[in-house]
Amino acid sequence: MFIFGANGDLTSRLLLPALGQLLTLEPDRGIHLVGVGQETGTDDDWRKRVTECFDDDAGPTARRVAQESRYLQADVTQSDELRTVFAAARGPAVLYFAVPPSIAQKSCDAMSGVDIPDGTILALEKPFGSDESSARDFNHMLAQLVPENQVFRVDHFLGQSILLDVFGVRFANRVFEPVWSAEHIESVVIRYDEPLGLEGRAGYYDSAGALKDMLQSHLLQILAVVAMDPPATLDERDLRDATTAALRATHVWHDDPVKSSRRARYTAGEVGGEMLPAYVDENGVDPARGTETLAEATFAVDTARWQGVPFILRSGKALDPAVKEIALTFRQVRHLPHQFTGATSPDVLSFRFGPDELSLHINVHKGTQPFELHRSAVTADLGEGSMRAYVEVLSGILDGDATLAVRGDAAEQCWRIVAPIIDAWRDGKVPLDDYPAGSSGPASWRPV
Repeated sequence: MFIFGANGDLTSRLLLPALGQLLTLEPDRGIHLVGVGQETGTDDDWRKRVTECFDDDAGPTARRVAQESRYLQADVTQSDELRTVFAAARGPAVLYFAVPPSIAQKSCDAMSGVDIPDGTILALEKPFGSDESSARDFNHMLAQLVPENQVFRVDHFLGQSILLDVFGVRFANRVFEPVWSAEHIESVVIRYDEPLGLEGRAGYYDSAGALKDMLQSHLLQILAVVAMDPPATLDERDLRDATTAALRATHVWHDDPVKSSRRARYTAGEVGGEMLPAYVDENGVDPARGTETLAEATFAVDTARWQGVPFILRSGKALDPAVKEIALTFRQVRHLPHQFTGATSPDVLSFRFGPDELSLHINVHKGTQPFELHRSAVTADLGEGSMRAYVEVLSGILDGDATLAVRGDAAEQCWRIVAPIIDAWRDGKVPLDDYPAGSSGPASWRPV
């Protein structure tokens, strides 16, 4: 396994800790780790870094892999230096591109003149392209290098334990499987509001914003899992056929990006006891870009299963409370006997991220009056889940199982879906609202 961008933040913060956990959980894996970077470095320096990124309770296999790992100094955008990388392979190679997308694309372009070992796997981080056309061009380039099932377009949300719980709840329970459709479900909200601010990521985030960073990739992938028709199996081909079909049926609600999307950015405020400056005052931010830190959009999935059901996707930064959930609101019962008293609301099934929890909010009897109702929640603690979603991602990559990777046509569809919103925002047709850091969003927005 070669990690391109060995000295970067992604490698230290996510990849190496997840790899250490994976090797501890699955100690029989045989892997030779090689860090690849442009910076001068030694094997000893690299081994020390790997060891520090692994947990203190890392198992013997993880410790051995760390001590036997190597470091290569190479410019991965140059064909000659890529040949040196491949020469260091001890078997089928995994190339993990923990580098900016532009560098990954240049590297893949440089591989066109290199003999790539059979079985080589290419693992690429988002964003995959910058629009539908560039994603299609990149896919064409990759198809000249390796087969599609050896390309892993990484979306670590697909490795989140709560998303795997959705599969189980939806397909393995008779109480939910028959009602997973427009006949019974009124709306779906997929929300990922987090308290964190920019945290030094202006170099990437200020050119992306919440829409491209979260909705275009992560949240649309979740939508596809919720909205897909049941696949025959959960193997790579059937599952990705089903999710991609759902994305092909998805478009902006009423094809009106102005009325069906909202955007905002945070001003100065306090979140969790910490004062945050206004987004425009963060280091590296160009206020003229008008980058949003909160994005919300409503989509339709035009299939017989979901016709008429709005799918509301929302994500933002510096928000309180931090709501991270998939919420399905059911339709009201067709007839409610008039003898019932007390407020009633639609049933809501929600899956909350980390610590993972399933909740079913329902109307039940209250007090001494026989027909008085109140709201109650039936909850199931699903545990902390995978502490690192990249564990599932790396496991699939090392197994050559692309089930939890984004297929090329799905990546193109995600850009197609959000293109009308990007155009409307670029043309100034949707206002950029403000909200204080530490709030739930702009005061003028209706709650989702």
